[in-house]
Amino acid sequence: MKNILLLLLFTVLSAPVIAGEPPALGSDAPPFNLQDQNGEWHQLSDYHGQWLAVYFYPRDDTPGCTTEACNFRDNIYAFKAIGAAIIGISVDDVESHKKFSDKYKIPFTILADEDSDTAAAYGVLRDYKLIKLASRQSFLLDPEGKIAKHYVDVDPDTHTDQVLADIKALMAEATS
Repeated sequence: MKNILLLLLFTVLSAPVIAGEPPALGSDAPPFNLQDQNGEWHQLSDYHGQWLAVYFYPRDDTPGCTTEACNFRDNIYAFKAIGAAIIGISVDDVESHKKFSDKYKIPFTILADEDSDTAAAYGVLRDYKLIKLASRQSFLLDPEGKIAKHYVDVDPDTHTDQVLADIKALMAEATS
């Protein structure tokens, strides 16, 4: 069993990138037009004028993805207090997002990137031989829709606190 888990871990970690490079810091964030867990459409332009945390994750209802989503959920009032929004994106479909959102009472938008175009545009799409998944990476977008920060090595246990602290620091920097 241990050998199977090690093989699976090696396979996941060695998955080739099938997307281009992520957008550079300071560049415009790639636009999107995706459905949320309730079937409503969202575009990047809907969030113009506010800080936005866009986090990509592999799959609904898996351990790391659940931890990360629930940590964002538990800190939602801290994000709202500073006028920041949160969006989760995976290649799962709307129905999967609905079940995941309802099960864990997720109070923010989770977008279904079923065709993987958005994950590819952000440079986070990976090919795991049989399936394509978004890797666990996040982007902070400033109120003008520019990439302010890119997180490549995301720890689901601590990521929310890191993102919140970084938004606060970037906001303070912008006003000084």
